[in-house]
Amino acid sequence: MSRETLMAVSARLFARGGFDATSMRDIAGEAGMLAGSMYYHFPSKNDLIAAVYEEGVAEISAAVDAAVAAADSPWRRLEAACVAHLQSLLSDTAHAAVMTADLRRLDARLRRRLIAMRDSYERRFIDLVTALPLGPGMDRTLWRLQLLGALNWTPTWYRPGGKSPAKIARALVEALK
Repeated sequence: MSRETLMAVSARLFARGGFDATSMRDIAGEAGMLAGSMYYHFPSKNDLIAAVYEEGVAEISAAVDAAVAAADSPWRRLEAACVAHLQSLLSDTAHAAVMTADLRRLDARLRRRLIAMRDSYERRFIDLVTALPLGPGMDRTLWRLQLLGALNWTPTWYRPGGKSPAKIARALVEALK
């Protein structure tokens, strides 16, 4: 069993049930291996969570960076970022989807580490929203958090075959203009 396969199975289970509800035994069973064999790749569940989360941040960051680079105006850059963000969250790999998991019950040290990764990613959205021509009284922080909250909640209700992730992301941005 490769490390990549183990991380993919973990990402899918973490995204579906959360970190707290997913045991190493659950992951091993889904991966078709003995639970003890996982420790060859990851010394602890926290190390596994951190590796999956880091992969998710890298995955979604690359997608958003590539999308933004191709856009030519502040609104189009934000829209492109939102489309890439949502497509990453809804992709089959599920690595990025772990970024929307509830971190409150994790060990404080691990939580701080994951939040630092998430904050580094979200810095892109701070910059994108700062560049927008919003009204003078607009609270850009709340505006950004509202947008990210709506995007991050989408995997909860999204059903394949409905509106595409791109249409959903564009509609969310349009609604906030």
